Amino acid sequence: MEEFSLKDSKTPKQKMVVILGLAIPAMIENILQTVVGFVDTLFVSKLGLNEVTAVGVANAVLAVYIAIFMAIGVGTSSLIARSIGAGDISKAKSIARQSTFISVIAGINFGLITIFFSEPLLRLMGAEAEVLQDGITYFKIVGVSSIFISLMFTFGSILRAAGDTKTPMKVGWWINILHIGLDYVLIFGYIGIPGLGVAGAAWATVIVRMIGTIALFIYIKRSSLSFTIFGSYSRKDSYFIIKLSTPAAIERLIMRLGQVLYFGLIVKIGADIFAAHSIAGNIEMFAYMPGYGLAIAATTLVGQSIGAKRSKEAYEYGMITSWIAVGFMSFVGVLLYFLSPWFATWFTTDENAVDMVVTALRIDAFAQPALAIGLVLAGALQGAGDTKSPMYSTAIGIWVIRIIGVYILGIHLGMGIAGVWFSIAIDLYIRAIFLLYRFKKETTVENCRKMQS
Repeated sequence: MEEFSLKDSKTPKQKMVVILGLAIPAMIENILQTVVGFVDTLFVSKLGLNEVTAVGVANAVLAVYIAIFMAIGVGTSSLIARSIGAGDISKAKSIARQSTFISVIAGINFGLITIFFSEPLLRLMGAEAEVLQDGITYFKIVGVSSIFISLMFTFGSILRAAGDTKTPMKVGWWINILHIGLDYVLIFGYIGIPGLGVAGAAWATVIVRMIGTIALFIYIKRSSLSFTIFGSYSRKDSYFIIKLSTPAAIERLIMRLGQVLYFGLIVKIGADIFAAHSIAGNIEMFAYMPGYGLAIAATTLVGQSIGAKRSKEAYEYGMITSWIAVGFMSFVGVLLYFLSPWFATWFTTDENAVDMVVTALRIDAFAQPALAIGLVLAGALQGAGDTKSPMYSTAIGIWVIRIIGVYILGIHLGMGIAGVWFSIAIDLYIRAIFLLYRFKKETTVENCRKMQS
């Protein structure tokens, strides 16, 4: 297992090598997860549209669970990276232990919520009678075992904070291949094994998460961050993990709830426009992959630099990573602009729908630099211990700019799909400017000293 830590100053070129060494495995891991998600949906679609809807509704609730688990990972990454940067390995181990304990408690609690409230939660998400039973089946199997979702996120965050993004990628590679095979066997049946339909899809997901959790923990035990689960308990460390994780959790919940509202506004413009918007969103999802990978690198490098009391290097790592992301995602923007007619035909042959998807993606192409800066600097700020600024930017972006923008441009001015995606682009540029300002301020020497105290 390879780990990275800041031991000496590096030239800008060396910094770029370090950034890409951390980011590329994380990018590959994200792409793998996205591809497997597509395959999962494809297999379930062979059972019927009701089954696809049932799994989709269940996953909409599970996305809220995952938002909380990811937030715990954000707090964990920030504190461990800063501890490693400060050379305090025992502190990093203590944080790893406390975050594991918090993750276990969170996973058990969400499992209990699933047992007792699965039906009302799915009804709240709009599940109709014809999909409710399949939805409950899938949701209960995956949701009750939430502890494995929670621990996978936390264990992955522990390794990445130490600068090891290759191990989560390798584990992700093997369990995702296994997932595809199990999906097929358990959904449809094979060589005497009966097909379980939607339940098979759920069990395949649970099995690979169990295997992934065990594999990641084994790698942690082989690393410098090896810790015993039943070690001493630190209220102080737990407090700081929760303190950093709470704004990150609120940010994700704000985003989810805001999406529900502005999706509703798009539906009001027209069902065909919402369909085109959804198709464009699915295509754009691949554009996020470089940004997500580089954001993970920024969290680790900025966190370790802050821990080492190198505020200048923290700023440089954040900015260099941002400009690398701008380069990657601007190239993606060029592809979106010129290849959008071809991408659109993957999903629909309706000429009007294709035209709307092309309009959306060509507007989005010009927003890619802002999206790159926003993704990376949100990760950089979290590494520096500021989880509130990304929360504020998401709240204002989703609840003010996007919702008001969709209403004014999309509905009032009748711009349709163009109004929707212009609103998104405006949101992304305002967020990028705000996060640039906050990152510069947070990485001043004075602020770095405050974070160390």
